[in-house]
Amino acid sequence: MFRVAATTLAKRGLSRSSTGSRLAVPSVCNFHHSAPRFEEKKEEAAVADDSGSGISPLFAIPVGVAAAVPILQFQWYMPNEETLLASTFLGFCVVAYTQGGQLIANSFKEESDAMLKAQNEAEDEVISKLEETVEYMKLTENIVSDYKDVYDLTEASYAKLNEAGKIKPQHDLKAQMEKMLNMIAVEEQSSYEKAKLAMMSEATAAVMKEFTTNDEMKKAALDSAMAKLTGKGGKAASDPVQAAFVKFFADKAKAAKAADDGSEEKAARAAMLAKMNAIAENEKMYFRFDEATGKPKMVV
Repeated sequence: MFRVAATTLAKRGLSRSSTGSRLAVPSVCNFHHSAPRFEEKKEEAAVADDSGSGISPLFAIPVGVAAAVPILQFQWYMPNEETLLASTFLGFCVVAYTQGGQLIANSFKEESDAMLKAQNEAEDEVISKLEETVEYMKLTENIVSDYKDVYDLTEASYAKLNEAGKIKPQHDLKAQMEKMLNMIAVEEQSSYEKAKLAMMSEATAAVMKEFTTNDEMKKAALDSAMAKLTGKGGKAASDPVQAAFVKFFADKAKAAKAADDGSEEKAARAAMLAKMNAIAENEKMYFRFDEATGKPKMVV
């Protein structure tokens, strides 16, 4: 029985040792996507082989088998399902460490590199924004003095505007008065021309009527015209047509003087004042004319 147990344990030990030896060689089954680093592997192998006693770890296999036989024979330790689970978990850990440890480490390294890159980009962006803020603060470090200069300039400008505002109404009033005087002169000239044309038309009609009805005046006008054409009349000869016009204007002046009660002049004056006030109202002038006295008065 001891022989059977020893044989069984030896076979298991050999199988486990062979499995362990296979698991201990990662260069056969492990996959690396990076460049191989043989120097680091040699250093790791040297560290792994160096147990501190100078004895190879393989001698632990027969020692373990020799110790396991009496332990199982005398039932010092009873293997059960917990032992199976523990051995399975340990085997899984060993396989995961030897076969996928580098891949797992690389995945964490890639994630950490990505996180570090994102953090560096965020820090660079923050640094650039801070640098822009510093440049802006350098540009605006004299903003207080600039605002003070602007305030002083504004005060000086307002003072000049106030000084100009005192004089500007005077210039505006002068321009308005000149415009009103020019308008009065134009109106007077227009009234004079109209009156002259009306009087000349009336005088012409009256003289023509008088010459057409008076045979003596016709004869005198004809004799005067013939004398001027022949040159026999001399300088002393008078013109009956001119005399007729002079007589008409003299009679007209006497009649107007006798019949003048001032109503026509008052009507013309009132019409002129109303027209000037309308123009002053439309153009928002500073004054209006008193209709009673005709004097201008300020309205501002």
